[in-house]
Amino acid sequence: MTEYLKTLTPLLRPKAVLGDYVQGEPKQPSRKADKAYGDLQALYETVAVAKPYNLPRELSPPLSFTSVGLEITPLDYYHVAQSGAETRKIKVRCPLTWVLTYTDFPPTRLQELLDTKARSVEELQRFVLNYLVMHLATKSEPGLMQVFEALHFPLTTSKAPQFGELPITRIGIGISTARPSDALVIESAELTGMDAFEEVVKVEDIARLGDPLKERLLQIARQQAPELV
Repeated sequence: MTEYLKTLTPLLRPKAVLGDYVQGEPKQPSRKADKAYGDLQALYETVAVAKPYNLPRELSPPLSFTSVGLEITPLDYYHVAQSGAETRKIKVRCPLTWVLTYTDFPPTRLQELLDTKARSVEELQRFVLNYLVMHLATKSEPGLMQVFEALHFPLTTSKAPQFGELPITRIGIGISTARPSDALVIESAELTGMDAFEEVVKVEDIARLGDPLKERLLQIARQQAPELV
C-alpha cells in the first residue's frame, strides 16, 4: 500500500487540486481550481465555525501547505463494553483500515490539539484545511477513486464524533472486520491485562475479492461467445 501511495502522491497534493490558490510552488494551470476552492470555502465554513473548532470563517488565498507527503495512521476508536455488571472502556483497532492524511497531520495530533486549552488558532486551522483538501483531492477525481478500488485499497470518507463535521479520509483493504460480543471483548481484556482489542477479520470476504478487469472481460466474452465461457 505504501508504495502505491508514494506513486500516487502527486495526484493528491494540494497544488494539484487548488492550483494557484496554493502558494510556494510554480504556477500550474488547473481547470478545476476555481470550483475546488469554492468547494473548499463551503466545507470550511460548515466545519470551522462550529464545535469543536470555533475558527474564523474567512480564508485568505493563496493558502500555505507545508506538508505534501502522505501518511497513514491506524484507525482506533473507543467502545464501552458491558457484560453483566462489568463495564470497561476499550480501545478498539480496525486492523485493515487506516486514516489517510498529509504528513504530520495524523488524527492523534489533532485530538491532542483539541484537548489543549491554549491551542494555536493558526495550527488548528492548518489541520482543518489539510483534512478538507485531502477530502476534496479524493472526491474530485472519480478516476483516482477507481484506481484505488482496482488496487483493492478503497478510499472512503467518514466522520468521528470528537472531530465534529470534519470529513476523515480512510484507506483500507476490501475485507470487512467486526467487533465480537462485549463479553468476548472484556474476556480478552482480562486475559491480556490491556483495555485494548483488535477487530476480527471476516475470512469469508477474502474469497469474494474480485478483479474488475477480469470481471469486465468475462462479461464481454459472455455477450460475444457465451458458449465459450
